[in-house]
Amino acid sequence: MILAAGRGERLRPLTDHTPKPLLPVRGKPLVEWHLESLARIGVREVVINLSWLGDRIRAALGDGARWSLRIHYSEEGPVPLETGGGIFRALPLLGAEPFLLVNGDVFTGLDYGAIAPLGDAHAHLVLVPNPPQHPAGDFCLQDGRISDSVGERLTYSGIGRFSPRLFDGCADGRFPLLPLFRRAMAAGRLGGERYDGFWNDVGTVERLQQVDQTP
Repeated sequence: MILAAGRGERLRPLTDHTPKPLLPVRGKPLVEWHLESLARIGVREVVINLSWLGDRIRAALGDGARWSLRIHYSEEGPVPLETGGGIFRALPLLGAEPFLLVNGDVFTGLDYGAIAPLGDAHAHLVLVPNPPQHPAGDFCLQDGRISDSVGERLTYSGIGRFSPRLFDGCADGRFPLLPLFRRAMAAGRLGGERYDGFWNDVGTVERLQQVDQTP
C-alpha cells in the first residue's frame, strides 16, 4: 500500500493544484519511483488511498499496467482518514496476508524486497538515523524489537511490513497509527530494522528541492 491521501500543507503552494505524490522528483512524479521499486521486487498489486486531488492521482496512474502492476484505489472522501484510518479502510483491498506499506512522500534507495519478514510481529518498521528536522527520533531499536526506552533512538521511515492483525478492534473512521504501534510494542509484537542508505522525507519545499538536486 502507498499512502497518498494527505493534503501536503507544508508543501503549499505546490500542492494547491498538484497532489503531493505527483510532484516531480528527478524527472518524474514521486509516486512513480515507488511503483517502479515495487514492480522490481515482484509486487503485482498495489493499493493507493485517495483524498486530496485524488482524481488527479487516479488519472495519472490509471490501472498500473505501465508498471506491470494492478492498482486498486481506496477512496477516503474529502477529509483524509489519517494514517491508521486510511489503512484500515483499505484492508478489504489488501487481503488477509501481511503487506508492505510505503508513505508516498518519502524518497529512498531502500530495496523493499530486503525488508525482514514479520515473524510473530504485528508490524515491522524500517527505522533511519534521525534527520535534522526530527532530532529526537521516534522509537528505540534493539535486537530487532522496537520500544520506547531500550536501544538506539531512531526515526520511523514511513516504510514497513504490516499484518492486518495490527488493526484488530479498530472501526472505520479517522485515527492515527501511533496508538496501534504502542499497543503492539506493549505486547512485544513491534519489530524493526535500521536502514542507513539514502532516505528523505519530502515534506517541505526545501527538502523536495534537496532531493531533486542530490545526485
